[in-house]
Formats: sequence, structure tokens, C-alpha cells
Amino acid sequence: MLEYRAYEQIESYLKGEMPAEERAAFEALLHTDARLAEQVREHRQLLQTMRSFGQRQALKQQLNRIHNDLEAESIPASPAGWRVFRNRHFQTIAIAASVSLISVFGTLWSVQQLKTPVRQQTARYVELRREVERLKKAQTAIINGINDASKPAPRPATFSGTGFAISSDGFLVTSSHVVEGADSVLIENEAGEKFKVTEVYRDEIHDLSILQVTDTTFQTFGNLPYTFKTEESDLGEEVYTLGFPREDMVFGEGSLSSSTGFEGDTTAYQISIPLNPGNSGGPLLDDKGNLIGIISGKQAGQEGASFAIKSAYLLQIISELPPALAPINTDIPKNNTISGQSRPQQLKKLRNYIFVVKVYN
Repeated sequence: MLEYRAYEQIESYLKGEMPAEERAAFEALLHTDARLAEQVREHRQLLQTMRSFGQRQALKQQLNRIHNDLEAESIPASPAGWRVFRNRHFQTIAIAASVSLISVFGTLWSVQQLKTPVRQQTARYVELRREVERLKKAQTAIINGINDASKPAPRPATFSGTGFAISSDGFLVTSSHVVEGADSVLIENEAGEKFKVTEVYRDEIHDLSILQVTDTTFQTFGNLPYTFKTEESDLGEEVYTLGFPREDMVFGEGSLSSSTGFEGDTTAYQISIPLNPGNSGGPLLDDKGNLIGIISGKQAGQEGASFAIKSAYLLQIISELPPALAPINTDIPKNNTISGQSRPQQLKKLRNYIFVVKVYN
């Protein structure tokens, strides 16, 4: 019954039928309820798709009527008769051709819309995975004994991004597009420690992947110095990130410039930090060192228009993990030990929990 009531509210909100006072309360709720905001976004996309389908059906019916009208009158055999027929039906024929083109291209566009996540539907959104080596033929990378100096070092990775620890016992998060198509994945921190990891969970809608360290030499990350912010951050807040657009770690800072992401995506923030390929999957932190988001991409041609998935959606994913991965939820850091410290002090504490994610394929 509650789900039906929520559905009615979403319908009323999207159709503009909700009273002003109720609409204001509903929009305030959207800023605090991540799940409801996601349901509204998905329902809006569904309505748009259904509307497009209805328009194509109407065009198809119009095309059929035009076709029947043309068949009802036979085309004259003589040139003079043909000219009369052409002049009489020129506009109808032109409309038929236009309807056909619109119908075909509309169908192709809608199919692509349904197959592709919202943030990837246009070339104006740029994912920030860094191409390390231009390999045109996929190969299987076998990473064994990476901590054994007697064995040859693994070959250069194909792609790289950034990831960071979400629990002390070897779980990390990164953007799912960073590890897409990987045969094997390696993480390395700025101190040079390297570990083999495997992807244990993927959420393509939010562009997030959870990785687990599988290296037998791994013991623990230790107590994480940051915690995850659950409520919405405020417009204009100072924010910063750490990532690997190069082989060494790079710091960037700016402000939260919008409470929504690319094209109004309510699952993300827009930030005024110039980012580059390799930053995807990195943490976005507020001035106190609380994790508020995960870097995902930027808008092409707009310097400083970058985007980060809100941390509330990462927590939502973790809370809904399969039973085998559920223990991650109990190990999420509850305390922030870097709040109140200067920025350089915060960065010194954070460095060992942020990794370059190297992808081999």
C-alpha cells in the first residue's frame, strides 16, 4: 500500500498536478531520501520513453493513412497524367517521406536510450578512465607473485583509474567503467604497495564497482580515517579530491557547484574541480574530510564542470549486497579522525587509503 502511495505521489509530481505546498515538501524529501530521488529519475525516464513510443505509433498510423490514400488512386500512364498526379499529391508524398525518416530515426534513438545509462547517452559526458598503453588486441594478464622481487614485474597496464578503501579488511570502491572489460586488476598506493584485486559487485546504473583484495600477503588497511556522509551537502561547500591522472597522486580542490549532476541527475553532484582521465573512482571529500561522493566524469568542453556520485548511493548499494558480501556493511568506518585537522594533515592520513587501479586486458 505504501509503495502504491509513493507511486501516486511521483506521478502527481511529474505531471505537475501536486499542490504547491505538497510539492515543496516533496522536493525537500528528494534531497534527503536517495532511494525516492532515484525512483523519480527512473519514472521520469520511463514516461519519456512511453511518450516517444506513443508519438512513433501516431506517426506510423499517419503513414498508413497516406499510403492507403495513394493506393486508392491509380497512377496515370501518360506523362501529362503523371504531372497532374504529382502536382496533386506532392505534399502528401513529401509528408510520407518525412514520417518514414522520423519514425526510423526515432526508433533507433529510443532503443539506444534504453540500452545506455543516462550519463553515457551523449558524447558531452566524458568518463575519466586513463588509457595507459594503446593495445589494440586484448591479452590475458597473469599477475602472480607481485610482491616477490625475484619474479619479473608485470607489464604496463592498459587502463587506470582511482579507487579507495571502504573497509579495513580489503574492500575498495571505484567507477565500474574503470574496470570494464578487465582480465585482471591490480591496485597500488603511493607508498608502492601492490595487491591483486577482483571485482565482487557491479552497479552500472550508478557506475560503481566494489573490489576485494585477493592477494595472500594482504592483512589489513587499518582503521580508515574518514567516514561516509549520508545527508546532502550544501551548495558552495568546499570540497577536494585525490586521484591518479598521473602515476603520482594529484590533489584538486574547489566547491560544490550544483546539487545535481549531468543533465539534472539527482544521484550526483557537480563540482568546480578540473579533472582528467585517471580521476574516475576517486573520493570526493568535504572540508572536514567526510566522504561525500565518488568521482565519475566531466562535461566535455566545460572546464571545471565535473561530477561525482553521491555517497548515499554507495551506502545504499552496500546495504543491499548479497549475503556473502554483507559483512562489508558492519566494517564501514563510523568515526572521522581527521575532522578539524589542517588540509595537509588530512592528506597525509588519506594517502595510504587511495589507490591507482590498474586494468589489464
